[in-house]
Amino acid sequence: MRKAKPKKRVILPDPRFNDTKVSKFVNHLMYDGKKNTSYEIFYKSLEIVTGKLQNEEKSALEVWKQALDNITPQVEVKSRRIGGATFQVPTEIRPDRKESVSMKNLILYARKRGGKSMAEKLAAEIMDAYNNQGGAFKRKEDMHRMAEANRAFAHFRF
Repeated sequence: MRKAKPKKRVILPDPRFNDTKVSKFVNHLMYDGKKNTSYEIFYKSLEIVTGKLQNEEKSALEVWKQALDNITPQVEVKSRRIGGATFQVPTEIRPDRKESVSMKNLILYARKRGGKSMAEKLAAEIMDAYNNQGGAFKRKEDMHRMAEANRAFAHFRF
């Protein structure tokens, strides 16, 4: 490798929960540098989740974290070209990438939902992920299924 690895940037915790994971999520949610808008959407969606889960003993933040855990993939497939053929090689995912992939999937499938405001769509997707259903959870299952189907090529791991 010619170039040095770039330094990891320090992400400051969010103002309400004092949690860096929330800040990372809001950074993924953000469009055009509008971080305040992203924070408003995130906090509003957590309020909606709280409204839907009055009988739960967990807080909305814990529900969100559990939802992220439920949609976090353990393995993914990477294309690897060997002798003219391209194989889908299953590989484990680094912890920081796991977190990033799960956040991006949650936001992607929330955006794909129909109608309503982004806060409501995000809240609905969080609820689905918490209950092991919805688009983001299905995406994780598909990733695992692909890795399982291509397990024979695991010896090509790099």
